[in-house]
Amino acid sequence: MKKVVKFGGSSLASAEQFMKVKRIIEADDLRVYVIPSAPGKRFDSDIKVTDLLYECYELAKAGKNFYEPFLAVKDRYNEIIQGLNLNISLSEAFDVIEDKLIHEPERDYTASRGEYLNGLIMSAYLGYEFIDAADVIFFDESGNFDSERTNAVLSQRLEDTPKAVVPGFYGTGHDGNIKTFSRGGSDITGSIVASACRASVYENWTDVSGLLMTDPRIVSNPEVMSSITYRELRELAYMGASVMHEDAIFPVKKAGIPINIRNTNKPDDAGTWIVENTARRSKYTITGIAGRKNFCSIVIAKDLMHSQADFYRKVVQCFEENNIPLEHLPSGIDTMTVIVHESKFIEHEQEVLSRISKIVEPESLEVESGISLIAVVGRSMKSQTGTAAKIFKALADARINVRMIDQGASELNIIVGVLNEDFERAVRSIYHIFVDKGQE
Repeated sequence: MKKVVKFGGSSLASAEQFMKVKRIIEADDLRVYVIPSAPGKRFDSDIKVTDLLYECYELAKAGKNFYEPFLAVKDRYNEIIQGLNLNISLSEAFDVIEDKLIHEPERDYTASRGEYLNGLIMSAYLGYEFIDAADVIFFDESGNFDSERTNAVLSQRLEDTPKAVVPGFYGTGHDGNIKTFSRGGSDITGSIVASACRASVYENWTDVSGLLMTDPRIVSNPEVMSSITYRELRELAYMGASVMHEDAIFPVKKAGIPINIRNTNKPDDAGTWIVENTARRSKYTITGIAGRKNFCSIVIAKDLMHSQADFYRKVVQCFEENNIPLEHLPSGIDTMTVIVHESKFIEHEQEVLSRISKIVEPESLEVESGISLIAVVGRSMKSQTGTAAKIFKALADARINVRMIDQGASELNIIVGVLNEDFERAVRSIYHIFVDKGQE
């Protein structure tokens, strides 16, 4: 029985936070593999170390002086070392990074040093062995994570190492250079390590006591989800919910390892359990609400389109040719609606519309921008009647016009489209009718 514990940037932002982390690790003998992020913000106006490193890279690449942000990076780590009374020095590591910035600046390498340096400190502080992620995590020639090679090398390394610190966020590319995951990728590293050592649980420690039912910037003090399935989390993460990187699900899901989201500052809180399946019913009909702004809808109308076997394929091809991913395809008997993100569509708008007009000859073609999509997600929705009716009642009571509706056959989620200016009010009204009124 082993636990993998990953700590986010806010959990490791200062010496004081390091002390909290050590107490958490030492409170459970099963917490044997630790994945640290780079130091995050200590206060609202602070700058994350990773952002300082990106600034160093941009300046170095442009041939400009990068010493001011680099000095800030060094000061952050030295402050942590001094605060922990550690007898170690990162001077040699700083010299290597500086030399690289001067002579051969690389974006991924520079960004990865935040986790690397924090890993060295954490290893010395805990007395655990340091395993450089570059030695055990690999990407293939296409730049994708190489799970087969990584699992083979990492499993053997962990088998020979009873306790270790593995810095998050990076590994080695096919060309031998450092390559990073996308931002927040330390979550993925933790999941990879958990899978490789067949952990009993993957604990992801952050600055909130679990996953919140919706965005706290929109709804004050939203409730914490006690449990959520991988599928529900995927739906919410795709629609903008944050706390954990959505790709971190796959390695542990495949291995059947649950994830427990915990709060470093409130370690006694139970947090949120992310699992494959559960017999536990949600406290409410819905599990969570998430959404994103700035989508476009393209409505194509033509009589008897459903009788043309290749109609949909031809329309989809118009977007595919311009490398525009499709978000949703809600359709009627004589209409087809394509939902895409504005940022992907605007640049190729006229090519796509012209191509659609040419190959399917629609009777009308309408485009509307400024649309927000809101996902209402819940595994309990399929066993409850009237869920959609409650959503639309909440929006109607708030005098919000619904521009689009889409529900999958799994009944796991319902997607509604509203105008950008109605987005926050819509989220609040849906939350209110299911959660606030659900408690009455």
